[in-house]
Amino acid sequence: MKYIRLILIIALLFGTTGANAAFIEGMEDIPLPDGMHQITQDDFSFGNEETRLLEAYLTSKNMKFKKVEQFYEESLPQLGWSYQGNRGNNLLFYREGETLEVVRESVSPLIVRITQKTKP
Repeated sequence: MKYIRLILIIALLFGTTGANAAFIEGMEDIPLPDGMHQITQDDFSFGNEETRLLEAYLTSKNMKFKKVEQFYEESLPQLGWSYQGNRGNNLLFYREGETLEVVRESVSPLIVRITQKTKP
């Protein structure tokens, strides 16, 4: 819940409301880059109150992965995620027992997989 409040504060500071901010469906505090849309039929969710695994796929016909990398490297630390680095086409983030991985799956069209894992 504290992350949702943080998102609202950031939205107010930047002159937008939570209703205008785009977030990945099923991942309430992971923003969706402008120019991308979610492939909702490929979403995956598994878990319980202690652990969970969420996976979402995003796509764009015109965007390059470099822009996605820049977007998440700038926006996720504002939401409490710490950037852990990258391995090839994978960006890694960590936040209080959670990991977030941003992976380029395809170049043309660009397909990006976002995986969020929570561990007890």
